[in-house]
Amino acid sequence: MPKSHTIKTIIFDLGGVFIDWNPDYLYRKTLTDAAERQFFYDNVCTSDWNLEQDAGRPIAEAIAVKIKEFPMWEEHIKDFYRRWTEMLGETNEETIALFKHLKAQKQYKIVALTNWSAETFPTALQLYPFLHDFDGTVVSGAEKTRKPYPEIYQILLKRYDITPQHAVFIDDNWDNIVAAEALGINAIHFKTTQQVIEDLNALGIK
Repeated sequence: MPKSHTIKTIIFDLGGVFIDWNPDYLYRKTLTDAAERQFFYDNVCTSDWNLEQDAGRPIAEAIAVKIKEFPMWEEHIKDFYRRWTEMLGETNEETIALFKHLKAQKQYKIVALTNWSAETFPTALQLYPFLHDFDGTVVSGAEKTRKPYPEIYQILLKRYDITPQHAVFIDDNWDNIVAAEALGINAIHFKTTQQVIEDLNALGIK
């Protein structure tokens, strides 16, 4: 890890760090049979399918592809995005407080790097006012690429004039951490807010 005074930029992931998201919050209401629900996650609206929208595939196209493949699941497939706000859980108020604390110091550039559909992110901006307070945000869906691909990190670094060795990246996904470190960005694997605070303190970021 670098000396504390060399950190100029703090990069935050959003989902899992600030905002809880889980399809189960919706589908346990609409698919009450646990085995059916698991089949749906494993075969119909899978994690890999969702990541394609995070990487820029239009939602309408994604829905059409799945309905053609699984016509019997049409309404549940449509629900994934027409009711996606019901997949959102609580915000992590401790992480929001940490963000506000760091912002108040006016010592660091604080930006966000998120895997998120460009079509749904505007709604997130309405739901979560703190998202407007970052010094910059890179949304994967708008860039047509996503974490952990190196291209999206390079977009962030170039757009906001960030030197990797002078930045620290916080994300709950281990693959994203590994990708950041491969580009020379210091990284903290988010597990709890308190753990992140301790890791930042170890860098001299109080």
